[in-house]
Amino acid sequence: MSDQGAQRRPGGRSARVRRAVLDAALDALHEHGMAGMAVADVASRAGVHETSIYRRWGTRENLMIEALLEEAEEWGQVPDTGSLRDDLIAYAGRLVTYLTSPVGSAFDRALAASGDDPAATEARNRYWETRFARSSEIVKRAIGRGELPETTDVRLAIEMLVAPMHFKVVLTREPLDPELPELLVDSLLHGLVGRGDSDASTA
Repeated sequence: MSDQGAQRRPGGRSARVRRAVLDAALDALHEHGMAGMAVADVASRAGVHETSIYRRWGTRENLMIEALLEEAEEWGQVPDTGSLRDDLIAYAGRLVTYLTSPVGSAFDRALAASGDDPAATEARNRYWETRFARSSEIVKRAIGRGELPETTDVRLAIEMLVAPMHFKVVLTREPLDPELPELLVDSLLHGLVGRGDSDASTA
């Protein structure tokens, strides 16, 4: 059967090869970092030809993004403590822990530097849409409990929380302090709750 036919078939050998390549890429990233990961090494670890990797992922960067994307699922679980502040601090704390790891910081920078080809665009969109879909539940639950006004822009609230962390990792290359999650959350809530009070007073 041709490679193209194998790629179309759900599961089976194509899925096993994909898993082997992604696992090999993660192993290489953990051992050598983003700059040191080589497609030839990944192919050797996975037992496939380099051409098969390039045919499927196009570039080394696209392969790296997809591998790191799957690993990022581990930190992306959303806490549910019953308190908006505690949920946001816990979520932001997990993000800080991930972004301060070698793999996490490499992924964030690779995602920011990725191009606009279809594979990179799909990976980037998949990452952010998954992150926002999950983390928005924190804000939606808070609205349901009456902790935030119903007019709260859910996505903007999450963007305001996570953007400073990504900014520091990708652009200024500053360290993320352990106290940063609490500082960001309290600043965010001051704006969100204050805006809600203002809206109510002018209604």
